[in-house]
Amino acid sequence: MDREAKLARLLEHPAIWRGRSAAHPQGLPSGFAALDAYLPGHGWPRTGLIEILVSRFGSGELDLLLPALATLTRARCARWCVWVAPPLMPFAPALASQGIVLDRVAVVGGARPLWALEQALGSGACDVALGWARPVKAREIRRLQLAAERGRTLGVLFRPRRAAREATAAVLRLSLQPMATGVRITLLKGRGALRGAVDLSRPGWPV
Repeated sequence: MDREAKLARLLEHPAIWRGRSAAHPQGLPSGFAALDAYLPGHGWPRTGLIEILVSRFGSGELDLLLPALATLTRARCARWCVWVAPPLMPFAPALASQGIVLDRVAVVGGARPLWALEQALGSGACDVALGWARPVKAREIRRLQLAAERGRTLGVLFRPRRAAREATAAVLRLSLQPMATGVRITLLKGRGALRGAVDLSRPGWPV
C-alpha cells in the first residue's frame, strides 16, 4: 500500500478529528437574511443555548425570534415551544398573526424559572424553550447548555446587557440595541460567527 493510500485510510478512522468536522450544521433561518449571513450555519442553532442580552425586557427581543418560532411550530412533527417566566403573558392573537401555531405553545410560570427551563430543554419534548432571567450563575448557564444538548433543543435565554461582562457556556451570545427603525444586533460570541454588528429594520418593531 503506497503512502497516500495509507494516509487516506488513517484519516477515515473515527478517532481522527479532521478540519471539515468543524463545519456547522445548517441553521434554522432567522427570517432576517442580513442576520443569517453573520450566524454560524446561516441561522439559529437547532441545538444549544443562545443568550440575547437586552437593555430592558420587551425591547424587541421576541420580534427577533418570531419567524423562527413560526417555522418550528408549523413543522409536520413539531414539538413544543415553551415560554418560561415571560415578563408579560404572550398575546395569542398576535402570535397567531405571525404564523405561530398556538397548539404547540406552552407558557410556564412558577418560582423556579431556571429549573423549569432546564427541565424543558432536557426533556426531548421541545423544539425550543425561551426563558427570561436576571441573576444567573455561570454553573447554571452550563447546566442549561448541557440540557439543550441532551434534549436536542434550541434554548434562548434573555438576560440584561450587563451580563456581557460575564463568561458563558452558551453557544451563541448577542446583544440587542433598539433603534428608531428596528434594532442593532451585536454578535458577542459564536464559533464561526462573523464579528461585528448588523442593523435590522422592520415596520412596527418596538423601540
